Amino acid sequence: MKAYILIHARTGKTGGLAARVRDVRGITAADAVTGDYDVIAACEVADVKALGDLILDGLHHVEGVEKTSTCIVVG
Repeated sequence: MKAYILIHARTGKTGGLAARVRDVRGITAADAVTGDYDVIAACEVADVKALGDLILDGLHHVEGVEKTSTCIVVG
């Protein structure tokens, strides 16, 4: 399954965050963006459990990640 993860950075921690996010296993792309979020990441995982593991055990441990919002691709 594929999903996009919208990431808010901690204040002052945006620099280099996309590169750190790209290092998380399962992340296929991550870019710093303007607007309501600081980084948008794409991932490909086997199932919902793997997605949860990627977010909770991977992304939420990346220095600078404040919170995430996940958008699962449906089509």
